[in-house]
Amino acid sequence: MNAGLTEREKKILHILMEGKNPSVNEISDLLQVSKVTIRSDFSSLEEKGLIVRTRGGAFPAFHPDILESQKNAIEEKHSIAKAAAAMIHDGDTVMINDGTTSSLIPKYLLGKRDIHIVTNSTLLFTYARINPSLNLTLVGGTFQPSSEALVGPVSLVDLENFHVKYAFVGTSGFSLETGMTTHLVEGAEIIKKMNQQAEHIILTADSTKYGKNGFVKILSLDHLDTIICDSGLDDSVATRIRESGTELKLV
Repeated sequence: MNAGLTEREKKILHILMEGKNPSVNEISDLLQVSKVTIRSDFSSLEEKGLIVRTRGGAFPAFHPDILESQKNAIEEKHSIAKAAAAMIHDGDTVMINDGTTSSLIPKYLLGKRDIHIVTNSTLLFTYARINPSLNLTLVGGTFQPSSEALVGPVSLVDLENFHVKYAFVGTSGFSLETGMTTHLVEGAEIIKKMNQQAEHIILTADSTKYGKNGFVKILSLDHLDTIICDSGLDDSVATRIRESGTELKLV
């Protein structure tokens, strides 16, 4: 979601993420630009859904963990999301979990018709609002700000009501040895349930995630039908993944 931001807008977001609640005057002094310019940047960031304005200042619209993740591998995430969207055809039913890569998939579904998405991610709203051909079902549950997700027993029960063609999921880390891992137990349970409810499960993860191990194991890679990753993935790793029988798409 940070794609398309100016360098100054990125700096403003970084300042706001530090949590010191700086004023327009303070940011103006820090960046050595006029207050009018900062107010204009605030308006732009607000329109993009990234900040909430207050009297004389602003604060991030999302949890710092989300904003930090959105800053990483921006081009790669968009390429992966675009490749995932290319797999979806008119009339398809899909599940998408919370994640800064998977949540970008609807952005690239413009022009496709009668797509039904079931998700636990509130990040998808940005793109669902501007695409009237998408049918979006948001499961219930407990809101988890650090992942912009609905999780817990209610979410799992709701997901059982749906059977879909594809489940597109993200992860904090993955490897052939440890499989998919994450830092949050609740998020792992969501992906496991989506795996049960989908005909095909696809991992969308950039190459920086490879070799990282989270606290909670989700699934081994042999559960996956496809992995969509960027070309930064090591050649030897790519070969081993393909030899294991999992389809690998590098973008």
